[in-house]
Formats: sequence, structure tokens, C-alpha cells
Amino acid sequence: MPRMIKQIFLFLSVAALWGLRNCAAAPPPLEIPHADLARTGIDQMMNGDFESAARYFRQIQKDDPESPLGYLLEADVNWWKIYLTEGNLIDPDVFEALSEATTPYDPDFRRLTDLAIQKAEAHIRARQDEALNNLYEGLAYALQARLDALRDHALATARSGKKMRNLSLTALKLDPGLTDAYFGLGVYNYFVDTLPGYVKMLRFLILLPGGNRVTGLQQIQQAMEHGQVVNAEARFHLAKNYSRTNERQFEKSLGLFRQMQQQYPHNPLWKLLVGSLEIRMGQTQAGEALYRQVVDETADPPSEIWKPLHQQAAKALALRSGK
Repeated sequence: MPRMIKQIFLFLSVAALWGLRNCAAAPPPLEIPHADLARTGIDQMMNGDFESAARYFRQIQKDDPESPLGYLLEADVNWWKIYLTEGNLIDPDVFEALSEATTPYDPDFRRLTDLAIQKAEAHIRARQDEALNNLYEGLAYALQARLDALRDHALATARSGKKMRNLSLTALKLDPGLTDAYFGLGVYNYFVDTLPGYVKMLRFLILLPGGNRVTGLQQIQQAMEHGQVVNAEARFHLAKNYSRTNERQFEKSLGLFRQMQQQYPHNPLWKLLVGSLEIRMGQTQAGEALYRQVVDETADPPSEIWKPLHQQAAKALALRSGK
């Protein structure tokens, strides 16, 4: 599959992480149950402590075993493990796999997303918390679409992407106060609108709505600033968007990645991305120094998860040294 086609499928799946809605003034946000545990676990996940994050998400499962949320978030832990194992981590434009090999984290990822879907559908059939459960089911399909896109499974990605969009729209129709949903619409609007013309033609084949780049950036920022649980993910995607070649807003991107580096200092991915931005901005010595720090810090990692990041940082630094 061409690189930009992969981009549309991957970012459509990410777009549903927290639903779809417009940027109009919204009522006071619905309080998401277990939001405190979720936020704490997400902070651990973004800080690179995946096992600690999983423990928080399993606590949600224990406290509320019929809620999809705990299973959904634990699936997200496995997504990050898969991405760190397979992803092209320095690529500024698109999330892309360096390998299509399955990982040890795939079975749990599939089990947890299936559980989240089953539990959400049970609540919807019983007319219990329909808005939240439509959202949760949409998020589960978003994660499945994200993995299928990384693996270059286009049709599976498209099917999951359409399901997640419909479920997210239903959730917002039932309760417009799902404030985190600005993230989903923002990512969708931005990436659909920034695809090249020849790829945009393909969206008509799978009946994907159009987008708006400027509105998308505004919506992602609103989710980052006002969301209940998507703030960190929104910050990451906004920073990624600003770093893309069609935006070239490197100062904004660098500022956001530096915030992530400061907030989550134990995750070397953020330091790697800060270094990458500094190099692109001409701050070569500072960027290469960060690459060296990442290489040193991940030389003997406590987990196999960080070995691919170490290898990519070392390769990037070697390429810089060879110039």
C-alpha cells in the first residue's frame, strides 16, 4: 500500500480515540466514571511505565468489571508496546511499521479490544449509559483499526474506521458533553484535509467524509486543554501535526514535545522526538546530544520494549555522524 494511503487509514483509526464532534460551545462535560484512575494510568503509560499503567486499568476492571473502559485502556497499553516494537519512531509525517511481524503483545491486544466491544454492546442493548458505551465501542474499533493500518491491512482498517465513526457520532448525539471527543474530530479533520489530491480521490471509494485542516488543529488543541482523559494523546498528536512538512510549525511542535519530555521524563521516546525537532530546526548539536542520551539510557534497558527505540536512535545518530 502506498505510504499516504497508509496514512489515511492509520489516522482515521486514531481519530476515533475519543469520538467525533464539532467545535461549537458545549455543555459542561460529562464526568467519565473512573476518570481519576484512568488519568493516573495514562500518565504512567505516557511515562513509559506500562506495567504500572496496566495495574491501574485492571483496577478499573476490578471495580467495574462490566465497564469497557478498563479493558479499552489496557488494550491501549498493548498498542504502545506494539508501536514501540514495530513503528518508525522518528518519521515526522506518518506512523508506519518497519516490520509486519506480529509481536508478543498482539494476543492481549485483540482479547482486550474484543472484550471492550462485547461489554459496550451489552450496555447499549440494555440501554444503560448509551452515550459512553457508544463512545467506548468506537474507541475499541479505533484501536483495532490503528493496528490493522500499521500492518497494512487496508480493508480491515476501513471497516473498523467506519464502525468507530458511526459509534462516535451516536455517542455525541446522545450526549454532546463528551468533551474529549474534540480530539477525534480534530485528528480526522486534519489528516483527511491534508492528504494529497490523488489519495483524496480514494476516500470516495470507501465513503469517508471530508475534513478541514485548520479546524482540526483547533479541535485537537481544545481536547488537549479541556479533555478529561485524552490530554496527553492530544498533545502528542498536535505536536506531530505541527512537525509535519505541510505545517512546518517547528517551534510549536518543539514546545509541545518539550512539555511531554518534562512531564514524562522516564519515556525516552519524547527525548528522541525533541532531538529530532531540534535537528530539523538547525540546532544540530543540541539534537545530537539528545540522541546520544537516548542511546546511552536505552543501552541496557529494563524491558525488551525499549530495544527497537535504542536501535533507531543509534542508527539516526550514526547517519548524522556520517555526514
